[in-house]
Amino acid sequence: MGWRYPQGMYAPFFGLQQAPFSIAPDPRYLFMSERHREALAHLLYGLDAGGGFVLLTGEVGTGKTTVCRCFLEQIPAHCNVAYIFNPKVTVGELLRSICDEFGVPHAPAVPGVETVKDCIDPLNASLLAAHASGRNNVLIIDEAQNLSADVLEQLRLLTNLETSERKLLQIILIGQPELRTMVARPSMEQLAQRVIARFHLDALTPQETQQYIAHRLAVAGLNGPLPLSQRAIRRVHALSHGVPRRINLLCDRALLGAYAAGVREVSVPIVNRAAREVFDAPAAAAAARSDRGPMPGWALAGLGGVAGAALVAAAGWGLGAWPPTGGAAKPANNPAATAQAPAASAGAGVVRSLPAASAAASAASASASAAAAAPAIAPALQQFLAAQSAGDAAAWKALALAWDVTLPDGADACATLPRDGLRCYRNRRAGLNLVRQIDRPVMLTLFPSEDAEESVSAVLRSLQGDTATLEGGGQSLQVPVEALAQVWRGDMATLWRTPPGMPERGEIVDTPDGAAWLDTQLASKAAGGTGPGSRPMTPALRQSRIHRFQLAQGVTPDGRAGPLTLMLLNRAIGVSEPRLRAGG
Repeated sequence: MGWRYPQGMYAPFFGLQQAPFSIAPDPRYLFMSERHREALAHLLYGLDAGGGFVLLTGEVGTGKTTVCRCFLEQIPAHCNVAYIFNPKVTVGELLRSICDEFGVPHAPAVPGVETVKDCIDPLNASLLAAHASGRNNVLIIDEAQNLSADVLEQLRLLTNLETSERKLLQIILIGQPELRTMVARPSMEQLAQRVIARFHLDALTPQETQQYIAHRLAVAGLNGPLPLSQRAIRRVHALSHGVPRRINLLCDRALLGAYAAGVREVSVPIVNRAAREVFDAPAAAAAARSDRGPMPGWALAGLGGVAGAALVAAAGWGLGAWPPTGGAAKPANNPAATAQAPAASAGAGVVRSLPAASAAASAASASASAAAAAPAIAPALQQFLAAQSAGDAAAWKALALAWDVTLPDGADACATLPRDGLRCYRNRRAGLNLVRQIDRPVMLTLFPSEDAEESVSAVLRSLQGDTATLEGGGQSLQVPVEALAQVWRGDMATLWRTPPGMPERGEIVDTPDGAAWLDTQLASKAAGGTGPGSRPMTPALRQSRIHRFQLAQGVTPDGRAGPLTLMLLNRAIGVSEPRLRAGG
């Protein structure tokens, strides 16, 4: 007998505002891994590629629909889009659907008998009119592995509609791996030759699975350490094979199981039990038996399907016996939630709090109080913080030195460094995801204890995997990122190199030289462009290209070339700047 409780009822127990692993599409939970960004970039590339086919394939649940939905939201205003989501149709039904999606009127020449020509002629006329007015036409077909051979052939024939300059129709096929097999058949050789871009969306890597779990929990309001042990996260990846939909199902059931057992941390046995519940796979059960040792009494009670255990847990939460760590749920701005920091290993010098006691052991209040205590800060990190001088002047000097610039004593960094072609960038609500993304030394504001009000500053010089290297006060210290998350609340600052034509105030597009530089770089292949185009650059087209670049880089697309966008553009085109991962 499995857990039978409403989805998300465990959320308050873990300090969450809502269920983090619902499989319902929610744009707030959008997680774009490197593969998803590449897939999106391929789709966006197809918009200006001059016609032909673009293929996006992937296993069920890998995020094809998520990428497609994001793509649809970012399509420029000059594109007409037709979206077909039920491709199990005949040739005639497909053509009628395409006409209807593009808003093309069609009628049978002979009453009651509509032929292929009755649809293609008005469609061709409409595509020509759209081309004449500067508009692109994009046809997206989802679940394209269900297309029949004759329908695929008709789609190929549609790409014959063209002018002397370009094809009139861009077709994007999205489907499961069988689609690749279909296109690779000898009979489909002519279609295969018209594929201008293809991308296969693989499952998440173990590291991306961890980032994905941390991301969804942070969006749901987590304000503390992850409620899954590192071994449990690895087990989730192994059982889900890195498929996001399977990760959602498994984590949702595992959190429910931990809630039913009255424990605050999901363990490997709980994940194994959850896998048997949601996947009903003998392999998962066998792996679970070989992967775990004897289960403690509380786990047997919680995982044996006994409803009473869950009721006791629910009663304990309702009466305040197990308040969520950190009090009421808060918005997801805590760097600990975005640093992908599961429980630290014993060798890391960080002591993690133990799971909250179950209802059966809640009478031992002293033990429960100790178990719920905040993690201790490693002594080496405490000593490093104590050695830092008050204020941030020394840290700014160290950060400038990473850029081979000497900052005079007492100088205001952000007012002085522009003369060296550098600008300051500050974010007070950042996470390690952003730090990894901008990939450069950053100055962090650190607090020696959880309740400390006075802070010190140090430079994060290197970030290799799960190990961070801090510099300050003439010292260098390597710490696990989960230890760093204990003393950092999200305030960071860094530097970036200004491009040619950047005005002292305002945006780069405010000067002709700056706008010309930006347009050139956005069009470069290094930045995901297709090279110089023949169309005149307009503000709308520039905004569209910025929007597309931002989306491909995984940042919030606003169509403006602000500091973060220019930093990522500098990195894409190879501007010489110090890097974080190589330690300088």
